[in-house]
Amino acid sequence: MTQKTNKRQDFIVELLEKRGNLAISQIIEEIAKNADKISKMTAHRDLDGLIKLGLVRREGKGRAAFYRNTEHSRLIKQIPVDEYFKNELEKRGTLDKFNFSIFDFLKNIFTEDEKKLLEFLDKEYRNNIKQLSPTIIRKETERLIIEFSWKSSQIEGNTYTLLETEALIKDRQEAEGRKKEEAIMILSHKKALDFIFKNKSEFKTVSIKKIEHIHSIITEGLGIPKNIRKSLVGITGTEYKPLDNEWQIKEALEKTCGLINREKDFFIKSIIASAMIAYIQPFEDGNKRTARILSNAILLAADACPLSYRNANETEYKKAILLFFEQNNISYFKKLFLEQYEFAVKNYFRA
Repeated sequence: MTQKTNKRQDFIVELLEKRGNLAISQIIEEIAKNADKISKMTAHRDLDGLIKLGLVRREGKGRAAFYRNTEHSRLIKQIPVDEYFKNELEKRGTLDKFNFSIFDFLKNIFTEDEKKLLEFLDKEYRNNIKQLSPTIIRKETERLIIEFSWKSSQIEGNTYTLLETEALIKDRQEAEGRKKEEAIMILSHKKALDFIFKNKSEFKTVSIKKIEHIHSIITEGLGIPKNIRKSLVGITGTEYKPLDNEWQIKEALEKTCGLINREKDFFIKSIIASAMIAYIQPFEDGNKRTARILSNAILLAADACPLSYRNANETEYKKAILLFFEQNNISYFKKLFLEQYEFAVKNYFRA
C-alpha cells in the first residue's frame, strides 16, 4: 500500500474495500482466518495507524464503532494493472461520471520515501545545471523540446519518428508519407514549450485563462475549437464519461486551479495538473497534451527539471490515465511520473 503500512494493514484496507463497514471484532476474525491471531490491542494499533495515514476512518463510539476506508485510500492503493485491464469494460466497476469529491482527497499523494527520492533528484538537477554554460543549457533545452514534442505527439497517435521530428523542428523538413496534420501537431508542441520556457514565472500560479492559452497554442492549426466545450465527449476504451455541462466544467477547472495554487509542493502541483486536466477533459480535443504542457510549466516555474516522457510506453501511459478516470486511483500514474522525473534528471542538463 505505502511505505508506512505493514502486511496486516494492507489486508485491512483490502478487506474494508470488499466488505464496506466492519466492527473491530469482525476485522480481527477475518485476520485470524488469513493469518495469525492478533489481540484487540494490536488491531487497534493497526487501525489507528491507518487512520493517521488517512486511509481508514472510525465512525460511531464504543461497541457501536465501525471502520471504513476513506476516499483517499481509493486514490493511492496499489491496483494490479495488468489484471485490471484484462477485465471487460463492464466488469471493471468503473466510476462512470466525474467525481467532484475528488478535490477533498487529492493530497498526500507521495509517500515519505517517494518525497525523499524526488528531493534527492531535484537537488541533483540543480547542482548539475549550475555547472553548465548558457550554450549547453540552450542545446539541452532544444534536445528536450524535440524529444518531448516527439513522444507527446506519439502518445496521441502521431507516426513521426524521433529523427523525423528533429529534422522537422530544426530544419522545417516534413517527412515523406506523413500527414500534414502530424507536422503541425509537432510544431505546435514546440511553440507551447517555447512559450512556457520563456514565461515560466507566470506558472507559479495557474488559472483557467492560462490553461486555455496553453491549449490554444498546442492545438493551433489543427481545427480544434479553442473554447471550453459545451457538449459531451466520449473516450475510447472506457465507460467513463466526462462532464457535459460548460458551467460544471468551469467549476471543476476552478477547483483544480485552487487546489494547485494552495498546494506548496511543486511535484504534487505538477502531477495534479497532469491528471486532472486529462480527467476533466475541458476541451473537445488536445486535453492530455495541454495537461502534459501545464505539468511541465509548473515544474519550470519552480526551477525544476521538466519531463520529456522520451522512454515512456504510450500504452502504459494510457492505462495510467484510464485507471485515474475509472477508479480515481493515481498509483500507476504516480509510478510513471516518478520514473519520468528520474529519467529526465539522469539524461538532460548534465555536465
